[in-house]
Amino acid sequence: MERKNRRKKTVKTFDELIESRHGKIGTKKRTEFEIKAKSYAIGEIIKEERRLANMTQDELADKTGTKKSFISRIENGHSDIQLSTLFKLIELGLGRKISLTIE
Repeated sequence: MERKNRRKKTVKTFDELIESRHGKIGTKKRTEFEIKAKSYAIGEIIKEERRLANMTQDELADKTGTKKSFISRIENGHSDIQLSTLFKLIELGLGRKISLTIE
Protein backbone atom coordinates (compact mmCIF):
# COMPACT_ATOMS: atom_id res chain seq x y z
CA MET A 1 0.00 0.00 0.00
CA GLU A 2 1.41 3.34 -1.04
CA ARG A 3 1.57 6.02 1.61
CA LYS A 4 0.11 9.37 0.67
CA ASN A 5 2.23 12.42 1.21
CA ARG A 6 0.30 14.47 3.74
CA ARG A 7 1.44 17.92 4.67
CA LYS A 8 0.08 19.54 7.76
CA LYS A 9 -0.36 23.26 7.58
CA THR A 10 2.14 24.76 9.94
CA VAL A 11 1.42 27.94 11.82
CA LYS A 12 4.17 30.47 11.32
CA THR A 13 3.20 33.38 13.57
CA PHE A 14 1.38 33.92 16.82
CA ASP A 15 -1.37 35.80 14.95
CA GLU A 16 -1.85 32.80 12.64
CA LEU A 17 -2.07 30.49 15.65
CA ILE A 18 -4.74 32.65 17.29
CA GLU A 19 -6.65 32.90 14.02
CA SER A 20 -6.50 29.14 13.45
CA ARG A 21 -7.88 28.44 16.93
CA HIS A 22 -10.24 31.36 17.51
CA GLY A 23 -11.19 32.70 14.09
CA LYS A 24 -10.57 35.89 12.21
CA ILE A 25 -10.69 39.30 13.89
CA GLY A 26 -14.27 40.51 14.10
CA THR A 27 -15.90 37.10 14.33
CA LYS A 28 -17.96 36.29 17.40
CA LYS A 29 -15.65 33.46 18.45
CA ARG A 30 -12.56 35.67 18.18
CA THR A 31 -14.18 38.55 20.06
CA GLU A 32 -15.21 36.22 22.89
CA PHE A 33 -11.64 34.89 23.07
CA GLU A 34 -10.18 38.41 23.17
CA ILE A 35 -12.55 39.46 25.96
CA LYS A 36 -11.49 36.44 28.04
CA ALA A 37 -7.83 37.12 27.30
CA LYS A 38 -8.17 40.74 28.43
CA SER A 39 -9.95 39.66 31.63
CA TYR A 40 -7.05 37.33 32.33
CA ALA A 41 -4.54 40.13 31.63
CA ILE A 42 -6.36 42.48 34.02
CA GLY A 43 -6.19 39.79 36.69
CA GLU A 44 -2.46 39.39 36.12
CA ILE A 45 -1.96 43.16 36.43
CA ILE A 46 -3.88 43.24 39.70
CA LYS A 47 -1.89 40.27 41.02
CA GLU A 48 1.43 41.90 40.11
CA GLU A 49 0.48 45.28 41.58
CA ARG A 50 -0.71 43.56 44.77
CA ARG A 51 2.60 41.72 45.04
CA LEU A 52 4.56 44.92 44.41
CA ALA A 53 2.56 46.53 47.24
CA ASN A 54 3.53 43.58 49.48
CA MET A 55 -0.12 42.76 50.11
CA THR A 56 -1.88 39.45 50.45
CA GLN A 57 -5.21 38.74 48.82
CA ASP A 58 -6.75 38.94 52.31
CA GLU A 59 -5.28 42.39 52.91
CA LEU A 60 -6.49 43.71 49.56
CA ALA A 61 -9.94 42.25 50.19
CA ASP A 62 -10.12 43.85 53.66
CA LYS A 63 -8.99 47.22 52.32
CA THR A 64 -11.59 47.21 49.55
CA GLY A 65 -14.52 45.56 51.32
CA THR A 66 -14.46 42.43 49.18
CA LYS A 67 -13.66 38.78 49.88
CA LYS A 68 -10.37 36.96 49.36
CA SER A 69 -12.14 34.43 47.13
CA PHE A 70 -13.31 37.27 44.86
CA ILE A 71 -9.76 38.66 44.60
CA SER A 72 -8.52 35.16 43.77
CA ARG A 73 -11.14 34.68 41.03
CA ILE A 74 -10.23 38.03 39.47
CA GLU A 75 -6.51 37.33 39.59
CA ASN A 76 -7.05 33.97 37.93
CA GLY A 77 -9.29 35.36 35.19
CA HIS A 78 -12.36 33.49 36.44
CA SER A 79 -14.57 36.46 37.20
CA ASP A 80 -15.87 39.39 35.24
CA ILE A 81 -15.11 42.63 36.98
CA GLN A 82 -17.16 45.81 36.94
CA LEU A 83 -15.29 49.01 36.22
CA SER A 84 -16.24 50.41 39.62
CA THR A 85 -14.70 47.36 41.29
CA LEU A 86 -11.58 47.63 39.12
CA PHE A 87 -11.12 51.26 40.13
CA LYS A 88 -11.73 50.38 43.79
CA LEU A 89 -9.13 47.61 43.76
CA ILE A 90 -6.46 49.58 41.93
CA GLU A 91 -6.99 53.07 43.29
CA LEU A 92 -8.34 52.50 46.81
CA GLY A 93 -6.78 49.13 47.50
CA LEU A 94 -3.41 49.52 45.83
CA GLY A 95 -3.00 53.31 45.73
CA ARG A 96 -2.41 53.31 41.98
CA LYS A 97 -4.16 55.16 39.13
CA ILE A 98 -5.89 53.69 36.09
CA SER A 99 -5.66 55.18 32.63
CA LEU A 100 -7.97 53.75 29.97
CA THR A 101 -7.48 54.08 26.23
CA ILE A 102 -10.10 53.38 23.60
CA GLU A 103 -8.81 52.68 20.11
